[in-house]
Amino acid sequence: MDDEDAFGHEWHPWLGRTVLDIPSKGTGRLMAVVREQVLDHEGREHWVELAYIRPASGIEWSTAVANLHLLP
Repeated sequence: MDDEDAFGHEWHPWLGRTVLDIPSKGTGRLMAVVREQVLDHEGREHWVELAYIRPASGIEWSTAVANLHLLP
């Protein structure tokens, strides 16, 4: 747990920065990166890194970390 806190939040260099969620084209501030265990479409468990993004509206959404693009 060297880069993870008690809530499962992981350190990421873009935390607090403005990012683009490529699939949705939504932008917002990267609030957290969390490693979560999820089920795939066949019911098998696996781990994913989810990014939580907060836009100006304040309503956060999650996306895969791989979907992020750092904005200037």
